[in-house]
Amino acid sequence: MTDATLQNAQPDPVLAAKPENRVWKKLRSHRSAMLGGILVAFFLLIALAAPILPIPDPASTDWGAVRKAPSAAHWLGTDEIGRDVLSRMIWGAQASLLAGVVSVGIAVLLGVPLGLVAGYFGGWTDAAISRCTEALLAAPFLILAIALAAFLGPSLTNAMIAIGISATPIFIRLTRGQVINVKSEDYVESAKAIGLPTRLILSRYILPNVLPPILVQATLTIATAIIAEASLSFLGLGQQPPAPSWGSMLNTAKNFLNQSPWMAMWPGISIFLVVLGFNLLGDGLRDALDPREH
Repeated sequence: MTDATLQNAQPDPVLAAKPENRVWKKLRSHRSAMLGGILVAFFLLIALAAPILPIPDPASTDWGAVRKAPSAAHWLGTDEIGRDVLSRMIWGAQASLLAGVVSVGIAVLLGVPLGLVAGYFGGWTDAAISRCTEALLAAPFLILAIALAAFLGPSLTNAMIAIGISATPIFIRLTRGQVINVKSEDYVESAKAIGLPTRLILSRYILPNVLPPILVQATLTIATAIIAEASLSFLGLGQQPPAPSWGSMLNTAKNFLNQSPWMAMWPGISIFLVVLGFNLLGDGLRDALDPREH
């Protein structure tokens, strides 16, 4: 056997690697995904470190420093009642990221089990869940979130619940479609043939195989949820004053765009960057978790 034949016979190191290693290698080679991961990690680190950073109290007012431009004393300037914008930006990151993660967590916890049941059992169960899902999808996501938040009352907790419920139909439909594809596979049919309980089939054989697209969708939906929380706070239905939130900061800043543009610039840039980060990371995960790309 020639050297060329031996070389051709060697297994592809990417294919021979463990699945998690293949995913990481693919993700690491995706430059935009790594940029998104860096942006997300940066904002997460800032939000988590807020209590220990040497910054002023975000609710502390200084009537002698009202709407001051960025300076050495206030790096990002001050707002309409003299509060430090940098401090409010950092603490506001907690509200925005928490709203995104918790809202999507609610949507996943509600949507994935319903999608599993609908896709696996079919029949009238599938019809009932699918009709309810289609009814919720008929309303635009943000309009439904605003309506639910207005009904529940203005607060960050109620805003997260409203956003989570509004995003639930996305995960029901996605999970249902994936389960319908997976349940016809041979390993699922074999599990049924040997009499395994439905609970074990769903948890051991179906759910692990539908998780990758759900993970990708969850990452992308966090970006949507952050925008929705900012929109609700802008309308006065999210985080309530004096607690900081990027959306509520934009709501206040709209009245001073000509005199103090920095009040709107920093929260707007932050929302743009964190949403961009989650979208880039989600796109990278979609490519990395796609078996056809390996």
